This record gives sequence, C-alpha cells and structure tokens, in this order.
Amino acid sequence: MSFKFRVRKFMKLFKSLLVAPATLGLLAPMSVSANELNLAEVSGYSSSEEVQNISEFYPKELAVTNSRVDGLEARLNNMEAGSFSETTTASFSADFMLGAVDDTPTADTGNTGEGSQSLMGAYSFQIDLNTSFTGDDSLDISLDAGNAGTAGVAEFDGNGSGDGLLVDGVSYSFPVGDATVMVGDNTDGSALFTTACAYGGPSNTLDDCGNVNAAITNGGAMAGASYDFGNGFTAAVGYAGPEGGILTEESDDAYGVNAAYTGENYGVSLTYGVLETGTEEDTFTAINGYYTPEGFPSISVGYETGEDGSVTTSADGLESFFVGLTFDEVGPGSAGIAMGTKTPTVEDTDEQYMYEAYYSYPVNDGMTITPLVFIKEVSTAGADDETGVMVKTSFSF
Repeated sequence: MSFKFRVRKFMKLFKSLLVAPATLGLLAPMSVSANELNLAEVSGYSSSEEVQNISEFYPKELAVTNSRVDGLEARLNNMEAGSFSETTTASFSADFMLGAVDDTPTADTGNTGEGSQSLMGAYSFQIDLNTSFTGDDSLDISLDAGNAGTAGVAEFDGNGSGDGLLVDGVSYSFPVGDATVMVGDNTDGSALFTTACAYGGPSNTLDDCGNVNAAITNGGAMAGASYDFGNGFTAAVGYAGPEGGILTEESDDAYGVNAAYTGENYGVSLTYGVLETGTEEDTFTAINGYYTPEGFPSISVGYETGEDGSVTTSADGLESFFVGLTFDEVGPGSAGIAMGTKTPTVEDTDEQYMYEAYYSYPVNDGMTITPLVFIKEVSTAGADDETGVMVKTSFSF
C-alpha cells in the first residue's frame, strides 16, 4: 500500500468522522468547543429565528473543514509528485550460505592428512534501484553488503564488502539512434557484451563460461555502446579504467569488442579484450557457444587464449576452457554440471581443472535453495584436491 493511498484513505475516514457528530446531534445534546463552532454566529442565528437542530448550521462548519482538508491533501500530492518518481523501482535480494571446504595439505609442511572441514556461514544482501526519465533510458544503482568472502562459502561469489551498505555500481544507459550507450562507475566495461552461454551455475570460478579475461571486468569508470542489427546479430564495445586517470599512459585501462549471434536454440559469440598493466598489454580472445536441443540438456562451451605482455620468455600464452550442461527440469528444480580451468593455464604447464555440480530448487516465487559440490585440482605434489560442499538459500523481494 503506497503512502499516497494511505493519506487519501485517512482523509476519507476523517471526513466521515466529521459527519458523525451531526447525526448524533439529532439524538442527544452535544457540547462543542469554540474552536469547532463559531459561537457568535450561532448566537446571532438563534436570536433571529429558532434553531430547530444543530444540523441547520453545522453544514457550514463542515464545509469549511472539508475545504481545509482538501487543501492539505493537495499539498501532500504536490510534495509526493516532487519527491518520488513513478518509474522508480527497487528490488531486494538476500542470500544465506553454509559450507565447508577442505584445506589443501601441502607436501612442504608434511601435512598429508585430511584438511579442515569446519562449517562456515555467511550472508549477502543487495538492493538494486532502477529508474527511467524518458521511458527508453535507465539509471541503475546497486547497493551491497555482506561477508560472503568467508572461507568455506566464497565460491558462491556473494557480497563481501562488510555489514555496511556500499555502492557497488552506478550506470546510466540511453539510446543514441539505434544504438545503446552506457556510462558508469565501478561497472564492468563488458556490461553491454553478449556472451553465448546457457549455463547458469552458482560458482564464482566457472560462471564466466571460459570468457575469463576478454570480458573486461576490472570495473572503475566505464563507457560502452551496443548495436542490434536485427535477425539475432549484435555488436558492442566497452572501456573501463581507474577514476583518477582515465586513458593516461600510467593508468591500467581495459577495452574490448564483442560480436554475437543468437538463434532460436543456439548462439555463438566472439570477444576480444586488451588489458593494460603499466607499460605492458595483455590481449585475449574468447569464443563461446551454446546449444539447447529439445528434450535434452543444454550444452555450453567456451575457450579463451591470450598473451601476457609482462612475460619476456616464450611461455607467455594463457588458455582457459569450459564446458557445462544444464538440465532445466529435474523434479521441481533445475540442475547443472560443469568443468573448466580453475585459473588460466600458462603455456607449457599442466592444466588445473575445477568440477562442479549444483541443483537449484525454488521453494516459492521468492525463495530458492541451491546446494553446490565442487572439486578443484591443485598443482602441489602430494597434495589432495580441494573439495567443497555448500548450500545457499536465496530470497528475492
């Protein structure tokens, strides 16, 4: 129930209460104060002719009061119109997480036993504010809080900024002809990119579908644009850099370009990104695709290759790989399994993979429970793989 509706409802109730004393005056004597009735006028009226009932002069006082109430309601309406926008919406989400991850024993310390499996808990909270001024533009603000960086549940990629609400991102998008332009702060430069991936796993490591570095995610000040050619073809460009030195030789800037095609049940995308670090440049190219056949799980794949400009040896290549399956209808929920490189693989070294499985169960329209199990390979000789088991309960309202 809105504030405006409550005020109007109160005004109607107040007017009804004003009429009640007049009705009661027909049945019993009634005393009124000088503030409620004009006693001088009543006296003058009664001296000229007999007052048969209080209802003969009360309507005049009621009309004056009604006029004042209507004026108050009009002022409240004007205040509300100047303070709130009808196009502004807010959405809220909260996550509660429990989990345990084996600490990885190392051969250096001689610890080859079981790692720690202490149960850890954390929460994450987010507020998203959206408003439009023309109907075609959008101002978006995200406020975050939480301690989701806690060991044992960090793989859920929740908010770890602390208990106080912090602005996580501000962006404004608007049309320029047939294109869409976005500017923002603390926002990824790839915010308008399209990555062809149908997998929606909850983990932080594999949720980029193999598009790890080409999809520039360094945040900071950003600007980007996208264009929809129709028939499923789109293209986008993006830039992100530090607020204190945009496009300077000393700043760590990042920029990229993205092209994608989305069909009825498949899609493919190509992304190229450049990340500047000091005087060096890292370049990455990622290709992603998905296919969702009827009656079968959807499959998503991704592959990225790049070069680390800061490496002076021949082993400067980096590779990332991903493949994931999504089962849309498994009982009342959906499930997924995936594997991919835990971190980009340096050229001439062994890959380290991560494997995961999850199940997402909607309890109701605003509550979802998602358990996750994963295994991360480690490179330390004689060490066990890292294993995590955790569950997340998500609320949206």
